[in-house]
Amino acid sequence: MKYLVIIFTLLFSSMSFAQQSVDLEINMKKTGLAYKQAVQATQLSEFNTAIDEFIKLVKVSKTGKFYKKPEQSLQGLDKVIAQAELAKKAANEQGLSAAKEPLKNIDNLRKKYHELHEPPGFFELLFGS
Repeated sequence: MKYLVIIFTLLFSSMSFAQQSVDLEINMKKTGLAYKQAVQATQLSEFNTAIDEFIKLVKVSKTGKFYKKPEQSLQGLDKVIAQAELAKKAANEQGLSAAKEPLKNIDNLRKKYHELHEPPGFFELLFGS
């Protein structure tokens, strides 16, 4: 009987962990760091490690809760992933300098979609949007 209780406890506790929402603010900071490391990489191995981490973190961000225009947010993240994969492919086939354009596109996408992730301001909370 004890073992049955333990099994159910583990089963339900693991389900609650799986349903926890990702903290987008923290994840985006980690994503920004990985992006910066990819941009500043001087060796292909450094770049690949950073861009792989970046892609992984962006995919995690897709599981977050988006309050403003969630469809557009997810589309933006898909575009970022596509550019990151393009940058990785270009760097591995043609060298690190070939990754600069897709990396620049990622930064442009960040600027474009970042406003969708910002929390509502004081007046927006008070008077609505």
